[in-house]
Amino acid sequence: MINLEVPAKFAQLVDQAHQAAAEFFRPHSRKYDQAEHTYPRELDMLAALLDGLSASGGGAGAGGVRRGGAAAAGNQNGANLRLLLGTIEMCWGDVGLLLSMPRQGLGNAAIASVANDEQLARYQGKWAAMAITEPDTGSDSGAIRTTAVLDGDHYVLNGEKIFVTAGERADCVVVWATLDRSLGKAAIKSFVVDRGTPGFDLVRLEHKLGIRASDTAHFRLDNVRVHRDNLLGSPEINPTQGFAGVMQTFDNTRPLVAAMAVGVARAALEETRRILSTAGVEIDYDRPPLTQPAAAATYLQLEADWEAAYLLSLEAAWMADNRKPNSLQASMAKAKAGRSASDITLRCVELAGSLGYSENSLLEKWARDSKILDIFEGTQQIQQLIVARRLLGKSSAELK
Repeated sequence: MINLEVPAKFAQLVDQAHQAAAEFFRPHSRKYDQAEHTYPRELDMLAALLDGLSASGGGAGAGGVRRGGAAAAGNQNGANLRLLLGTIEMCWGDVGLLLSMPRQGLGNAAIASVANDEQLARYQGKWAAMAITEPDTGSDSGAIRTTAVLDGDHYVLNGEKIFVTAGERADCVVVWATLDRSLGKAAIKSFVVDRGTPGFDLVRLEHKLGIRASDTAHFRLDNVRVHRDNLLGSPEINPTQGFAGVMQTFDNTRPLVAAMAVGVARAALEETRRILSTAGVEIDYDRPPLTQPAAAATYLQLEADWEAAYLLSLEAAWMADNRKPNSLQASMAKAKAGRSASDITLRCVELAGSLGYSENSLLEKWARDSKILDIFEGTQQIQQLIVARRLLGKSSAELK
């Protein structure tokens, strides 16, 4: 049975994360939204706090789902739940700034999830980004064209990667590439490529609708040589397990993206309630919504939508901590929270009227920031497809 109350032992963590969000993220949110591509140097002072958010590394995306081995039975409520709760609080402050935190990249999640002990030790303390998307490959990760060819003790990588979050600032990038295009998804592996490796060139930084504090990079790989020890997971091509091992990363990071969405949506709801209260519109939880002013009824509907996303996110993280397969729950949480955050923030802008559309409030910024949370880590449509396959027992070939 899942206990959806926040464990008392995490109260201090939640309080510390909220303080960081309130005292730094929120006050600097507008500044770095307007100064796109400027690295927030103040984040270095907060890096230690995020490092301590969980025993597995902390921060947005740095935790990993490691199965087997010392996996214990029973309710653990461990690293993933701590990570999720901290992420919610920090994104109440600012999503873009959280994504800019050192050593909290999506690549850190891949390393934590599938790296061997030697690789874990070697990349401890490193900031790792993740490079999956390509100009011709978006939601279908299995169609990756970047190649990796074994040459002695090195793999030679060639291809192009776009939309790499924290790509310019990271110490290394986890690059997805295929060992053999003809073998499909089973041949896709992930490789850790250190920044500065010859042939690994930054093409440009993207200008974006939201999360402007976070850099989003475009890379070209031209005969990039990486040692075979930089391959994460097994070098063998196994049609039944190869791609699943790489995709395991998403079982952990999708609940975290859901947590980001939950945090942003909560911020928008709290600000909207303040604005409504100032305007004389009070929310009464003891009366049916339809007996209250339209704005209050709408607010109650949005709050209920938010709570559903929050509970799904908790469930997905709880399952990961208890070593239970959570691919279905991770996709459900990501799909629900991503769409809910976008809907909630836009409706909050509407409820607040001119105040919501003005830069005098952060509501318009949260509406822009939330959109990406319904897109990256697998779009809304991809999450729905995954959920349908899981519920119906269909393979990717049977249900496209």
